[in-house]
Formats: sequence, structure tokens, C-alpha cells
Amino acid sequence: MTTTPLEPTNEQRRIIYQARRGLKELDFYIDPYIKELYLTAAPSEQATFAQMLTYEDPDLLDYFTNQSRPDDDAVWELVSKIKTWRHAKDQ
Repeated sequence: MTTTPLEPTNEQRRIIYQARRGLKELDFYIDPYIKELYLTAAPSEQATFAQMLTYEDPDLLDYFTNQSRPDDDAVWELVSKIKTWRHAKDQ
């Protein structure tokens, strides 16, 4: 049995496009998440991801490298989830 890939909505396409950051350190985390998890994530997680993308790249880099933490707990939980998932993939 094969599964057909999900076709993103226009809003999801917009978010996927916005996820292109240009910083290699951020792309290490964000690109695989977009390719493998984003379209199947719960709507609340997709909304949190969209909110996360509103942060500036230096702030996101600080969050992913544990230099600082966002005020929004949902964004912090998603950053932590992405980091844990991404590092587990490498093992």
C-alpha cells in the first residue's frame, strides 16, 4: 500500500516558503522539519511553527543553541521538540 503525499494548502505553501532562512545553522533544524513533519503536524503545531517564523533569525539561532528562550512557551516547546527530533535522526 502506498500513501500519496499530502498536497499543501496555500497557507501551508506560504509557511514553507517563509521557512527558508538562509542561515545554515537554522536550516539544519528547520528544513528537515518542513520536509518530514510539518504537513502531518497538528494544526496547533503548524500555527506555532508559523508564529516561530515571525522571530528574527538571530533570535531563532539563540533559541536553537540554548543561548536564550522565547517568551512564548509554545514556541519554546516546539523549538525543543524540533531539536530533540533532529538530533535523534543523526544517531
